[in-house]
Amino acid sequence: MHVTLFRQVRPFGGPVTDLVAVDGVLAAELPPGARPSAVLEGGGRIALPTLVDAHIHPDKTSWGEPWYSRRPAHSLPEYVVGDVELFEHQRAPIGERAHRLLAHAVTRGTRAVRAHVDVAPAYGLAGATGLREAAERLAGKLDVQSVAFPQHGVVRTPGVAELLTEAARAHLVDAVGGIDPAGFDGGSADGREQFDLLFGLAERYGVLLDVHLHDRGAAGLGPLRELAARTVAAGLQGRVTASHVFCLPDLPAAELARTADLLAAAGIALTTVAPSAHQVLPFRELQARGLRIGLGSDGVRDSWSPYGNADMLHRAHLLGWTTDARTDQELTDCLELAAHGGADLLGLPRADLTPGSPADFLLVDGECTPQVVIDLPPRELVVKAGRVVAEYGSLVG
Repeated sequence: MHVTLFRQVRPFGGPVTDLVAVDGVLAAELPPGARPSAVLEGGGRIALPTLVDAHIHPDKTSWGEPWYSRRPAHSLPEYVVGDVELFEHQRAPIGERAHRLLAHAVTRGTRAVRAHVDVAPAYGLAGATGLREAAERLAGKLDVQSVAFPQHGVVRTPGVAELLTEAARAHLVDAVGGIDPAGFDGGSADGREQFDLLFGLAERYGVLLDVHLHDRGAAGLGPLRELAARTVAAGLQGRVTASHVFCLPDLPAAELARTADLLAAAGIALTTVAPSAHQVLPFRELQARGLRIGLGSDGVRDSWSPYGNADMLHRAHLLGWTTDARTDQELTDCLELAAHGGADLLGLPRADLTPGSPADFLLVDGECTPQVVIDLPPRELVVKAGRVVAEYGSLVG
């Protein structure tokens, strides 16, 4: 039995108490006769759940690499070309860059990620194998769920379907992805050509599905509704995610409610990355209708943008900014989406600091939860399964 006592901490900024971790799980008190293997002083710091990044692209990052000067891009095909140019420019291999970025995420309080890696003839399966290498190096510090993502399209780019199939067949990834079936990929209005492949792989190899939907209007809604119908028909409720889904924020309230009910009945989860006020998902309304919603970093210093830092507390701050969160509850909602929303989407237990929950938390100096979301204090201690994995911005062990 491994027991760690964290003394004098304030869960969610509440009264000072002790947290007891027993074999990686929080307990109400020390087991009878047990002596802690370690005692760590919290000094009255706030304890908050560690966070879950439900959507990140670590294979694309230039984090830690020499500065890359990005050229203008005005369409998805131009951004895709930029991806290839940056890939060819990078010095470090994908495995090293992905590890560098994800290790940084751990030091900022992330306990799990869903990581998308490009699968295309330009890269082969290097993204999937590089991510696996990074995940193995971070075992015990970070849970990594992987997605083979066809950024270059499935229908429009020969060879992608075969690479997705190989990634799924060889169990290199946990999920396969899709992208804008009716728009960028040039398929039918309902996306049937791309979905035929994706659902076939899900049924044959047991992989999850996670489809990027950037299209607005009918080009986005048609595939979204088809995704829901196929999910139910295939019995894959709870195993399908739609990412970004930019067609939803534009919908009138009544149509948004009907679409949310359709998605909830199909067990489809959604992710948002809070890119702007007009693109962020109305997560409170969607959660109220039973949908699982995760928050993510998306790209971090890639060819698309020089911005991003893989810090999910900062992402919660950006979510508050883009949704005009003002009250304490609204700001707390943003943190909870970054913590519990992603956990629900990835199928992980919530780290809600109650007995029986994972002993996964971070310690920060602060007054209360909403103030932490605004001020973004340093993560002084990051704990996973009852063990310290990062301290003062550096990995431990």
